Amino acid sequence: MLFICEHGSAKSVVAVAHFNRLAVTRGLDLRAVSRGTTPDASMHPAAVAGLSADGLASAGEPIMLSESDLRDAFQVVIFSELPDSYRVPEGTQLWTVPAVSEDYARSRSAIVSRIELLIEELSD
Repeated sequence: MLFICEHGSAKSVVAVAHFNRLAVTRGLDLRAVSRGTTPDASMHPAAVAGLSADGLASAGEPIMLSESDLRDAFQVVIFSELPDSYRVPEGTQLWTVPAVSEDYARSRSAIVSRIELLIEELSD
């Protein structure tokens, strides 16, 4: 599972943490990673603080999206359109959610709601 946001430091990071938590809780052998098309140097402070308050950790530093990431992912979710230099895989989902930096709780809620639906689909 691949979650992509522009900077790879907020929305995709929150999505990965919650996707992996829910997958483990439901006994699914699925894991997600986060990537950015223009990655920040470090994780966004609002994402780190929010995840910490949720009892979750953000993993490492933002990582640049590669073509192999797109090719190897069984499912791709993007939080903004990908630059033209990337091939968008068939079945890619675009999720529009509030900015983590403006309202972590609202953003997390929107992301987790969609992840719950996605995990239901993947469980079938």
